[in-house]
Amino acid sequence: METTTTLQEEIDNLSAQLTGEMFHDMEIKDQIHNLQMKLKGVKPMDSHIDCVGCGA
Repeated sequence: METTTTLQEEIDNLSAQLTGEMFHDMEIKDQIHNLQMKLKGVKPMDSHIDCVGCGA
């Protein structure tokens, strides 16, 4: 399992790659969102099973 520091470093690295161009940034923002959910230990609401899309 990844440490909090490692997850935050990955988020910071991905955030630095954002260009402001919506279509270019979409995949990067999705990766950031997934890492933030892991970092916070969040699952989608009403999720009785693990989320297949993000692994939360």
